[in-house]
Amino acid sequence: MLRRLVLTATASVATLAAAVPAAGAVVLSPPPLPLPLLERPAPEQPDRLTVIVSATGNTRTDGRYELECGPAGGTHPSAESACSRLEELAREQQDPFAPVAEDQMCTQQFGGPATARVTGTWQGRQVDATFDRSNGCEISRWQTLEPVLPNTRS
Repeated sequence: MLRRLVLTATASVATLAAAVPAAGAVVLSPPPLPLPLLERPAPEQPDRLTVIVSATGNTRTDGRYELECGPAGGTHPSAESACSRLEELAREQQDPFAPVAEDQMCTQQFGGPATARVTGTWQGRQVDATFDRSNGCEISRWQTLEPVLPNTRS
């Protein structure tokens, strides 16, 4: 039995010795395997947002709407397309509710007096965001969130 143990130990040392490169040798290792993309876990609760829109110049789009996603529903006039847009933004890992950075340079253009406030839960986190069309950055931010927010262009 002792002899078998010695042979196994000797074979293991020989295997290790063969695997160790000689001094000064260049060792090429295979490229690392890509890590699998982690799926974002589905929120425990469906997305539920309250959207309040005013001063768009269109009485059909001004008002208070409830938007539920997963499944799409509520009083929002375009619930299915609004939920699809929110899903698309989540897949792109964009935060449509983030404010414009304070140091962001924006064009000085006025897109109209429309304002909106969105509150509720999206992707498992609380949302409380305000929107307006006071400059190029805010107009772009509004348009990114269409059709959650109404299209105000004529």
